[in-house]
Amino acid sequence: MISEELKIYSHLKKFTFIDLKLATRNFRPESLLGEGGFGCVFKGWVEENGTAPVKPGTGLTVAVKTLNPDGLQGHKEWLAEINYLGSLPLPWSIRMKIALGAAKGLSFLHEEALKPVIYRDFKTSNILLDAEYNAKLSDFGLAKDAPDEGKTHVSTRVMGTYGYAAPEYVMTGHLTSKSDVYSFGVVLLEMLTGRRSMDKNRPNGEHNLVEWARPHLLDKRRFYRLLDPRLEGHFSVKGAQKVTQLAAQCLSRDSKIRPKMSEVVEVLKPLPHLKDMASASYYFQTMQAERLKAGSVSGSSGRGFGSRNGQPPVFRTLSSPHGQAGSSPYRHQIPSPKPKGATT
Repeated sequence: MISEELKIYSHLKKFTFIDLKLATRNFRPESLLGEGGFGCVFKGWVEENGTAPVKPGTGLTVAVKTLNPDGLQGHKEWLAEINYLGSLPLPWSIRMKIALGAAKGLSFLHEEALKPVIYRDFKTSNILLDAEYNAKLSDFGLAKDAPDEGKTHVSTRVMGTYGYAAPEYVMTGHLTSKSDVYSFGVVLLEMLTGRRSMDKNRPNGEHNLVEWARPHLLDKRRFYRLLDPRLEGHFSVKGAQKVTQLAAQCLSRDSKIRPKMSEVVEVLKPLPHLKDMASASYYFQTMQAERLKAGSVSGSSGRGFGSRNGQPPVFRTLSSPHGQAGSSPYRHQIPSPKPKGATT
């Protein structure tokens, strides 16, 4: 019955029970992430481009839900969630809300914590979302104490995720809070474009998101080309311009001129509420018509932020007492303390 109903979701991966059992190490208690309306959620690891289980800490991190037969939700609700998560292009205002929440988390670690911390592995799959899309940071396994007063950096072995790590950190091993700011810029770019930081399935010259996007970041007439085509003009023009400029600042090759995360927060605060939609812009409509006519919209065939088919950046979601939970981590995850006030 399930396989028949899932035919319409043929682009989604299908896992056998044995694979999921092995991926979660037999659903052992140490793999438990939390419990929602459907039942318990377990952490597991599978191949990045397949379904086979792999060694913990490698491949693609996944969250596996088990159905509680005595729960309040059943098969139809589960299928509805698969449909939702499998085809969801997150709206602009939600993307901005997530960006703001994540920025506040980094700002707290850098500037408000009793002992400042450098996160060191900021990426989309380390952002947890609850049912209202409130963002929380997870997996502090690579975090380092910030340098002591009077010191400019922490010297450490280079770790993190390729595509997100700041170039000066990769080159020298010198870690600062501005390394996190660069990583935040990459995530911001993922939110703008609907693309992953690294995607070898894209054409030559577009594998590395930052390298592909740099020429467009500071060009006011070309920045539209960065925007996720699945937004279909449903984004704030002023907001997109602000985010593009902010991403360019965060991704500056000179770490000293990158903004502080508290400054990033101030820029992002008003953006979720802006209403000047691009779809009403004459310039945007004209540009879209020209691009469609020329057939030059790169990656627009179903590849958008939240689309699993095109493998864009994906957030993890927290289990919710209301049962509106889901999760799709895709990179190496390291166990971390549970965020206060949330179920992981």
